[in-house]
Formats: sequence, C-alpha cells, structure tokens
Amino acid sequence: MARDARWGYPLVLLAAVLFGLNAGVSRIPLLGGTPTDTFTTVRITAAFFAFVLIAMVVDRSALRVPRGRALVLIACLGIAGFAGLQWTYNVAITRLPLGIALLLEYLGPVLVVLWVRFARREHVHPRMWPALVLAVGGLAVVSQVWDGLTLDGLGVTMALGAAVCFAVYFLLGEHSAHIDGGTGEVGGPLHVILWAFAAATVVMNLVQPAWSADALGHDVSMLGRFADITIPAWSAMAWVVVLGTVVPFFLLLLALRLLSATVVSVVAMLEPVVAALVGWVWFAETLNAVQLMGMAAVLTGIVLAQTARDVQPSLPPPQ
Repeated sequence: MARDARWGYPLVLLAAVLFGLNAGVSRIPLLGGTPTDTFTTVRITAAFFAFVLIAMVVDRSALRVPRGRALVLIACLGIAGFAGLQWTYNVAITRLPLGIALLLEYLGPVLVVLWVRFARREHVHPRMWPALVLAVGGLAVVSQVWDGLTLDGLGVTMALGAAVCFAVYFLLGEHSAHIDGGTGEVGGPLHVILWAFAAATVVMNLVQPAWSADALGHDVSMLGRFADITIPAWSAMAWVVVLGTVVPFFLLLLALRLLSATVVSVVAMLEPVVAALVGWVWFAETLNAVQLMGMAAVLTGIVLAQTARDVQPSLPPPQ
C-alpha cells in the first residue's frame, strides 16, 4: 500500500468518531425544545452554505449547476438521501439507545445488496448470505424479541426508515457517479454532495423554514450525566453543523482520494460503536452482555455485506 493511502485511515476514523459524537450532541437541541423538522432544516441549510464556501476555496467547479438527468438524480438524492435520512435519524436517536439507532440505520448497505441481487439480478459474493443471517439474528438479539420487543416502536420504525433512506442514498449516489456527457455531467463527490444538500435545503425550508428555530435561542440541559449543566441551544447546533456535518464530510471526501469507497464504508462502521460508547458514558445507557454480542454480530454482518458487491458507491455516509 502506498504511504499516502495510509493517511486515509485516520481521516475516516476521525470522521466516524465525530459522527458518533454528533449523535449525542444532537440530542441537546432536539430534547431541548427544537422540533425534529426544524432541527433538520437548520442543520442541512447551514451545512449547504458551508459546503458552498468550501467549494469556493477548494474546487469552484463544484459550484456548477448540474443539468438534465444529473439534476434529477441529485435532487432525488438530496430529498431522500439527505432530508429523509436526517429526519428519520433525528427522530430515532431521541427514542432509542444511540448504538441501537445507528445500528438499525446501518442496515442500509445490507438492503442495497439485497436490492441489486433480486431487483437488478447482479451477482453478489456468497458471503452475503451469512452476512444477512448475522445482521438479522444480531438485531433480534439486540432488541431482545423474546421479551416482546421492548424497544420504542416509533423509534425502531424511524431507524428502519433511516436504513431505507440510507440504501436509497447509496443507490442514487452510485448511479449519479456514472453519469457522463457534456449536458449533464456530474463532478466529484463534493459537486454531488453540495447540490444534493441544495435540494434538501429547498425541500426542508418548504416543510419548516430555518428561521422558525426560536428554541435555539434558549438555554438547555446537556442531558444524561451532565443534566445539571446548561448551555445555549445554538452552541450545540453549531457543533452539529460544523463538527457533526461539515468537518466529517470533508474528511471523508479527502479519504476517498486515498482509499476505495469500499474501504471507507467499512472503516466508517466505527460510528455505531462510538455512538454506543457515547450513550453509555454520557447518557448512562446500558446494554447487557447478550445485547453486546448481538451488536457485534450485526457489525460483522454489515461489514461482510458491504464487501459482497463488486461495485461500491463513491459517496461517504451522510450522517
């Protein structure tokens, strides 16, 4: 392996840690009175303008407006893969233990492989089938179905909805990466992400305008073990935008120049592990030994599934 490529691993690891921490920080404004749709709008809108600034400095060609088929695909990517994913994810992390919410969402890559196998009839590696058994069996253990599925029903539904949106993100992102031609060409990952965020920004501001975020001006509790500490809600929101969205996305963009998308996606699986640790340290969420074994099985299954395809999407996970 080239020495430069090795720098990709710490970039992905740092991004995964930031995404995992973000799951905890996001709870502060969400549980402090900011509605989920308002929170999602503010996060997406602020991140979009940040990506515009990055493009102006790093790659001005990313500011080129996509046209034709590329515009349609990127708009769908933004609406389903960013707005839809963020909204369902934000609901899930307020109703489920952080590690479980992220784990359910990361079933998205498994859904992708099932889709291409049975809908597209593409070949997948035989390891897909033990991967599926591990993922589904592990989820059954984590949720302890023998106790009547004690997890919050709406939270599980939203987390599974996030998995579907995650799968749509991968499929549309992969498809848009292969568009060519002078009338509707797509540039690199920054070009796709910037305009997908633009589409998501328009949609979310129609649903709930960003300027309606009055609750972000209030002081809120840091929750969990730090419940006695209060901070301005806007400061937690600023973390979510800068260190929970823009910085990790940019790190993944840099990593994709050094590593394959397959490697980046698998290493990024550290995120639900970090989220589970955040839930334990910060919010006193506990998982018993059996549930931890189930989480390990799910993680193993997802990693196997993500490496079961010959073709992998070229965009970073959108957390």
